[in-house]
Amino acid sequence: MSAALHLAGPGDAEKLLAMVAAYHAFEGIERSDDERAAAIAPLLEGSPHGAIWLIGPRAAPVGYLAVTFGWSIEMGGLDGFIDEFFIRESVRGRGMGTEVLSALIGELERGGLKALHLEVAPDNDRAARIYRRLGFRPRDGYRLMTWRSGGNR
Repeated sequence: MSAALHLAGPGDAEKLLAMVAAYHAFEGIERSDDERAAAIAPLLEGSPHGAIWLIGPRAAPVGYLAVTFGWSIEMGGLDGFIDEFFIRESVRGRGMGTEVLSALIGELERGGLKALHLEVAPDNDRAARIYRRLGFRPRDGYRLMTWRSGGNR
């Protein structure tokens, strides 16, 4: 399966927001449409803090991949975090996720990225297998912990 990957821009907000809402519903993430729009707007407008790519035909994408960027002394420089990765259920299992993530990793590495991080639910063995095939490994001795403004919800 050949899946196209397109950098999303402001004109893609409506299509993207529908998919973000679907992903959030699937994952049980409670956010309003306004909160989702505010969260993606800077990334669509070219923020250096991250980017969103559409998966599939630009006119009718079937998914998206959002990466945010940071800096890690330990990792040797620029690092990224896959914040959200969604493919519509009706087209999952066709290899698109693996294909686009593999291509994006190559592009990000050529652009200077030193490390890419992600979270996977402990019971999502299918995704974990895909990520392992692409070179992701658990960090022994570490676990992700999060502080959130306004309190931990």
